[in-house]
Amino acid sequence: MAQPALGPAEAEGPCSTPLESPVHPVDEKPAPSRLVPAALQHIAAMYAGVVTPPLIIGQAVGLDQAGMTRLIAASLLIAGCATLLQTLGIGGFAGNRLPFVNAASSAGIAPMLAIAENSAPGHQLPAIYGAVLVAGVFCLAVGPFFGRLLRFFPPLVTGVVITLIGVTLMPVPVSWAQGGDKEAADFGAMKYLALAAFTLIVILIVQRFGRGFLRQVALLIGLLVGTLAAVPFGLADFSAIGSAPVAALPAPFAFGAPEFQPAAILSLCIVMLVLMTESSAGMLALGEICERRTDGRTITRGLRTDGIATLVGPVFGGFPTSAFAQNVGVVSLTKVRSRYVVAAAGGALLVLGVFPVLGAVVSLVPMPVLGGAGIVLFGSIAVSGIRTLSEAGLDDSSNIILVAVALGAGITPLAAPGFYAGFPSWAQTVLGSGISAGALVAVLLNLFFHHLGTHGRTAVALKSS
Repeated sequence: MAQPALGPAEAEGPCSTPLESPVHPVDEKPAPSRLVPAALQHIAAMYAGVVTPPLIIGQAVGLDQAGMTRLIAASLLIAGCATLLQTLGIGGFAGNRLPFVNAASSAGIAPMLAIAENSAPGHQLPAIYGAVLVAGVFCLAVGPFFGRLLRFFPPLVTGVVITLIGVTLMPVPVSWAQGGDKEAADFGAMKYLALAAFTLIVILIVQRFGRGFLRQVALLIGLLVGTLAAVPFGLADFSAIGSAPVAALPAPFAFGAPEFQPAAILSLCIVMLVLMTESSAGMLALGEICERRTDGRTITRGLRTDGIATLVGPVFGGFPTSAFAQNVGVVSLTKVRSRYVVAAAGGALLVLGVFPVLGAVVSLVPMPVLGGAGIVLFGSIAVSGIRTLSEAGLDDSSNIILVAVALGAGITPLAAPGFYAGFPSWAQTVLGSGISAGALVAVLLNLFFHHLGTHGRTAVALKSS
C-alpha cells in the first residue's frame, strides 16, 4: 500500500536537514553587476588610507620618485593579500571570513616618524622595518590570548589613542599644504596654500552636494581635481609615470636589511596592541552588522592575519597592518554583507600593487593637494577617537582625569618637540611619539583607576573597563 505523502515539516523531522539551506549574506556570491560596484565603493573608501602611510614615511626619509613608487606598490600589494587572506581564510588557521579589510594602518605613522628622526640617514627604513617585523611576531604570539587582555583596552584607552593619532598627524598635511619641503625658499608660498585650500573646498562641495557613491569618493575627487588644477601652474610633475615599470613584483628588502633597535621595537609593539584592539572591536562590530556571531576563535584567526601581514609586509616594503574602520562603515551603509565583495576589492588592490606605474600615478599628486585632502583625512581620525570617547563614561571624574592626563602626555611632543631632549635615546623614541606616550599613560591610568584594588566601582566607572 502506498504510504501517504509527508508534509515539509514531517519530511525533515527533528534530526534531518533541509534540502536547501539558505546561504548566509556573508557567504553570498553576488552577480558581477552587483559585485563590481560594491567592490569599487570599498576601494574608494580605503584607497587614500592605504597609500597614506607610504606617502608620509617615504617623504620623511627622503625617498625619490622611484622609491616612493616602490613603497606605494608594496603597500597596495600587502593590503590586497591581507584582505584576501582575511575574507577567504585558510582552514581554521587564519582569516575571520567576514567582509573585513586589512591594510597598513595610520596608527603606526607617528611612531615610525619618531624612529626615522632618531636614526641615521640610510638606516631609517631598516630600523622601521626591523621594529615592524618584531611587532608582527608579537601579534602572532599574543593574538591567541588577546581576548583576556581586551579589558585593559576599553573605549577609554582606545578613544585616547585614536584621537591622538589624528591630532599628532595634523602637522603632516599642514607641512604638505605649504609645499612639503621645509628647506625650499618658497616653502609656505601663497600658490601652495591656495592649491591646498582649493582641494579642500572641492572635497567639501562634493561632500555637501554629492549623493551616494560620489560622497564616498569625495577624497579621491578632491585629489584628482586638485592635481588637474596644479598642471597649468607647473606644480604637477608627471615624469615618474614614464620612468616607472609597468609591471613588477616588489623585491625583498629593497630598502635595506632590517635593523633591530630596542626602543623602536617597544614603540611599535605598543602600537600593535592598539591595532589589535581596533581589529577586535571591528570584528565584533562587523559580526553584529552581518548578523554572524564573532567568537573568540574568529577573533584569533583575524588577529593572526594581522600578524602574518605585519610580519611579511616589511620584507617587501609594507607597514603594520590592521582593520580599516571606514570599510566597516561601508558595509553598514550599503547593507552589502558578502565577504566576496571585499575579496574582490582585495584582489583589485593586489593587481594595483603588481603594476608600479599605478603607484606612480598616486605619487605624482602635488604636496599641497595632499595637504588639503590630508586635513580631512587626519581630522576624521581624530573625530573617530572623540566618538569613541563619548561612549566611555566621561561623566565619571576618574575617567575625565585619565583622558586629560593621557591626552596631555600625547600632545606634549607636538607642543614642545624638544621636551624630551635630555632623555636617553630609547626614551625619546617611545615618549617622542605622542601616540606611544599617550597610549602608555592611558593603559597605566586605566589599571590604576579601574583594576588595582577596585571591587566596588560605580556603574559609570565600570562601563569604561
